[in-house]
Amino acid sequence: MVPSSWRNYLTKLLPHPSLRKGAGNASRKPVRRIYLFGRHPNPTADYYFEGRFADRPQLPYILVDIRDCDLSTLNPDGALIIICRYASTSVLKWIEINQGSIAGVVLFLDDSIPAIITGDDAALSYRLFLYYRALYPLRRLNALLDAIWVSTPTLGNTMLQVAPIVVPPAPPARLWEVTEPREDEGNICIAYHATGVHYSEHLFLHPIIKAILAQRPQARFEVFAGKHAAKIWRNMERVVVRSPVGWSEYLEESSKRSIDIMLVPLTPSLVNDCRSPTKRIDVTRFGAAGVFSISRAYGGRENAPEILLPYEAAAWTESIIELIDDTDLRAKAAAATRAKVAAMQSAADEHEIERLLRL
Repeated sequence: MVPSSWRNYLTKLLPHPSLRKGAGNASRKPVRRIYLFGRHPNPTADYYFEGRFADRPQLPYILVDIRDCDLSTLNPDGALIIICRYASTSVLKWIEINQGSIAGVVLFLDDSIPAIITGDDAALSYRLFLYYRALYPLRRLNALLDAIWVSTPTLGNTMLQVAPIVVPPAPPARLWEVTEPREDEGNICIAYHATGVHYSEHLFLHPIIKAILAQRPQARFEVFAGKHAAKIWRNMERVVVRSPVGWSEYLEESSKRSIDIMLVPLTPSLVNDCRSPTKRIDVTRFGAAGVFSISRAYGGRENAPEILLPYEAAAWTESIIELIDDTDLRAKAAAATRAKVAAMQSAADEHEIERLLRL
């Protein structure tokens, strides 16, 4: 574990976003089309931008993969460029060539990337990827940026010098309002679907799940884990360890099957403080009762009947057992999270969209 003083020092040495000279409060030209550059498909594009921009016939909204080297077919006239986390050499070159024609360039961030790179959980390969795709391009991208959008106020507070605009998730109904019949597997499925930067949460959950499975033989546990975290769960009965899957596969699967209880623990850290509550969307799509950490992302117990708990093993063990034993409690918790997700759509009202298009 890196001492916090060294972590802070290393974080300051990393590239950070800044705005171009002359960036103002209005687009350079009227917005005629929107290009969302990223590694597609990905949940960030769907959760934050589809609901805002996809259903505006007068304003074409086009996803552009940064791995495409030939961007010559794109029309730059009045294009609002949204860089979704990552940029590539071909993207930067295209923007530089077409600066006189575009409406503006925005960088969207939904994680504190410097905090992930200098944190404890991410694999070295992922840290290097983040540096190469997200931070290294800033040496050219900063000279092009008109605005920076962020997913949460806490993330925005880490870069106040660029006056970021908070753009919360606003998922369209297709991503959470699933109506297809689900298979009833006859037992209680508990799941933790993690990305590769949650090793600490795996360590937290292991003794909890071990105790629960010993007490409730009708329960089983499903976990997504990379190679490092998967070792935590080996040789455990009624535990299925799965490798993380791509977004398209995950979205399709979660629209066709149900999970009874989904766990969303967050170890206290700067990385997790900056997260947005997008896991609520996944929980709702699976039709699950969610168990969330009390956190900046998910709030506190004022959100009852949603289940939000302190980061303490005893509280999580007790609450999960209650959910296993009480069908009505699971239904009530699932309905509460569903209501929270439905309310997210209100973030994408016409006033907010017009404000974003003015940069």
